[in-house]
Amino acid sequence: MNRRKFLKAVGAGAASLSLDGCATSTGPGSRPGLAGRPNILFCISDDQSWLHAGAYGDKVVKTPNFDRIARQGVLFTHAFSAATSCTASRSAILTGQEIWRLEEGGLLMGTFPKKFDIYTDMLEAAGYHVGYVHKGWSPGSYKAAGRDHNPAGSKKYSKRKTISPISGREKTDYAGNFADFLADRRQGQPFCFWYGCEEPHRSYERGSGLRAGKKPEDVTVPKSLPDAPVVRSDMLDYYLEIELYDEHLGRMIKMLEDIGELDNTLIVATSDNGMPFPRAKANLYDLGVRMPLAVRWANRVKGGRVVDDFVSLTDLAPTFLEAAGLPVPAQMTGPSLMDILLSDKSGRVDPKRDKIFSGNERTTWCRPNGAGYPSRAIRTCRWLYIRNYEPTRWPAGDPDIDAEPEGIYGDINAGPTKDYMIEHKDDPAVAPLFELGFGKRPAEELYDVATDPWQINNLADDAACSKVKAELASQLQEYQHRTKDPRIEGKSPWDYYPYYYRGAVRQAAKPGP
Repeated sequence: MNRRKFLKAVGAGAASLSLDGCATSTGPGSRPGLAGRPNILFCISDDQSWLHAGAYGDKVVKTPNFDRIARQGVLFTHAFSAATSCTASRSAILTGQEIWRLEEGGLLMGTFPKKFDIYTDMLEAAGYHVGYVHKGWSPGSYKAAGRDHNPAGSKKYSKRKTISPISGREKTDYAGNFADFLADRRQGQPFCFWYGCEEPHRSYERGSGLRAGKKPEDVTVPKSLPDAPVVRSDMLDYYLEIELYDEHLGRMIKMLEDIGELDNTLIVATSDNGMPFPRAKANLYDLGVRMPLAVRWANRVKGGRVVDDFVSLTDLAPTFLEAAGLPVPAQMTGPSLMDILLSDKSGRVDPKRDKIFSGNERTTWCRPNGAGYPSRAIRTCRWLYIRNYEPTRWPAGDPDIDAEPEGIYGDINAGPTKDYMIEHKDDPAVAPLFELGFGKRPAEELYDVATDPWQINNLADDAACSKVKAELASQLQEYQHRTKDPRIEGKSPWDYYPYYYRGAVRQAAKPGP
């Protein structure tokens, strides 16, 4: 699928989505091997679903710099995070491994055992200048595992601050600190920088999107959310936060142009998990784990391509190592993307990349005894299958536990959309959507994404889909066995790992003998 055809498919707005355009078109040839070591600029927003960038056809949010990377590089249409929330997703990115292999690293507010190798340390050992700004591996306590620096980089750059007219925004001048990072490196030294933006994580200044001139009637409201003025306004506030991320990205690109190093910099722009709205973040549906992903490296990667292969953010660590000419550790489950990046092809490049896996364990402390909501998923071009291991629990958190700082249903971030849905849960137009986002779920879920792109109609009990469900369940189990997921053996070590939050530590009490 070329860029023009892809944008035509989604340009009418996310609702028409031929969301899956799993094309099979290919192009000629492949590119030669690497020479030299590139700089690496890894840019990660906080809580952004894949649809919300201009390169994917969104007409409201303005992301000219992400779009430039996509236009001059490779735009991925089926990129997925390994997990549904910040800490676990970032652990998976750093290690190139699935979250269920990372012990406490696979939890929100956990820690990060030192035994897991991370690409940032490997690049620094190989001579790279490595650092990060603001949100690296977080939230949690890396020190509890004996690490002496944030896994995102050995040097944090945070001196430069900025003043925003919009409340709730982070005060760090992301791009200004990138300039300080560049100034600190030795002449000719390659660098690896982690641009960790706080946006569009909540909280937002309510109505800021409207005041910025954005129009609520232009918003495409996901079918899993009520189409109400408060929801449209909330989404405009969310869009405005994404634009801040993109603005600093543009400033960083300009710095690299000014010093003549843009084209030998491997730039990756993505997010960690989905938008902070009900049935999105902290869920294994597309709004929770399908990510924006664009990659540019003009010296080596042919631009102007749209790739439909299924890729995971676990693939990034081995990609960075291979690009730098370093060996990829055997424990990394993610395969490098270099074969795709160095190809001339668009559409489906590697036929074997036809599925992706993701998972969830404990996020916030919002159920009795700190219990999580363990789930695993397999996503193919047409289907999404989810296995919920504890269907008697509340997937969004308990309705009678006031979980700091999110309130009841604590796995959903506090905000106007959440408040509206709780307040109107008995309204006929809202009640079915409230049940989808806040209610309990069966042990198995199955969605035909081709006809149900918002994943609303569960077909797990449909006899006509029994063969498909069995096949997907079998593929998921085989992958769990191969990657040594404790869940497949009926084990749950995550139940008793500590929860590090604002200087305090919680830990579930183990049952007596």
